[in-house]
Amino acid sequence: MSLDVPAALLERAESGEVTDAEFVACVRDSLPYAWQIISEVAAGLEHADFADHATPPPSEAERGQLLRALASDAIRGGLERHFGMKLAFQNCHRVAAFRPSAVDGEGYREFISPAGQLRNQSPELRDC
Repeated sequence: MSLDVPAALLERAESGEVTDAEFVACVRDSLPYAWQIISEVAAGLEHADFADHATPPPSEAERGQLLRALASDAIRGGLERHFGMKLAFQNCHRVAAFRPSAVDGEGYREFISPAGQLRNQSPELRDC
């Protein structure tokens, strides 16, 4: 799953003149499922330091969008700046958001730990 980059934006990118807002809009338009899930976890931070989404995507296309969004440093960083949060990712679909103030906390450290990853494995997730 790649980004659908309009010609005008690509031209500006070639000269290094792309704003975060333009980049995030391209991500939003190119990866709508990933945008929806990340928007949901961001909204969950309104009343908590941590929010997550653990429901498997409905298809491999949607799973691909999540993988693209969260595996790319540029995309993940743009989303984190846009929503003002720190994203974390487990397995092939569990997305979590943390308030920046919670990143040094126990919940974040547990989520990103090897033990946390292992506890979130199951036979049905082996091929995701």
